[in-house]
Amino acid sequence: MITLTTDFGLRGPYVGEMKVAMLRLNPNAVIVDVTHSLTRHSVLEGSFVMEQVVKYSPEGAVHVGVIDPGVGTSRKAVIIEGNQWLVVPDNGLATLPLRHIRAKRAWTIDFERLGRFTGWRISSTFHGRDVFGPAGALLEAGIEPEQFAEEIPLDSLIRLDVEPRKAGDAWLLKVIYIDDFGNVILNLEDYGRPGDVELPDFGLRIPYRDTYGQVKPGELLALPGSHDYLEIAVNQGSAAERLGLKVEDEVRVRLV
Repeated sequence: MITLTTDFGLRGPYVGEMKVAMLRLNPNAVIVDVTHSLTRHSVLEGSFVMEQVVKYSPEGAVHVGVIDPGVGTSRKAVIIEGNQWLVVPDNGLATLPLRHIRAKRAWTIDFERLGRFTGWRISSTFHGRDVFGPAGALLEAGIEPEQFAEEIPLDSLIRLDVEPRKAGDAWLLKVIYIDDFGNVILNLEDYGRPGDVELPDFGLRIPYRDTYGQVKPGELLALPGSHDYLEIAVNQGSAAERLGLKVEDEVRVRLV
């Protein structure tokens, strides 16, 4: 199984080109489209989405992620091996999924050697089709990464700063994802069960509940969410719109 997570959108030919290139190399591959509608260039958002898919995937799954504002520059294209595989640009995209795959080795893809498998020129602007997709297809077909990549130290990989920070008696948290309902997901896990959650910069104290329907429509609440991160929501509304938040914004939070 190969999963695809990108910010390509669905209007153009890009997703289709990538998938047929992969199937040309590995006609029996099972390809799962996670999403192609991530916020353009949002590496943090992509890392969160890939993490959630990795959590529920079987051993041996190959996860190809392409949120790649540095395409064509000196940034590396990397393969990470654990009990699952990650094939991503080395720009921090692997940060959150790395927590779950028991990573043991990493490689940087050699474009010239990869080209011997694909047989076509590698574009400087479309590495999803020409590098990441083909590498994922070859791995899923059982081709060892040594045949088209060079090993690098695991600790050389770029990682995003996603650790929550204390700020006095509050947490200084980062918005790591906003879903289509406008629910705001923050980078705090394992925080116990507060009675209420204060957002000091907004002058708000909101109830902590288990699910959206435990407050009236239009009311704010905090809850554990389905991904184990602290979530801020509005029942039948958008917390992101209400609070004016976007991915990577910082939010002070006090658990009461």
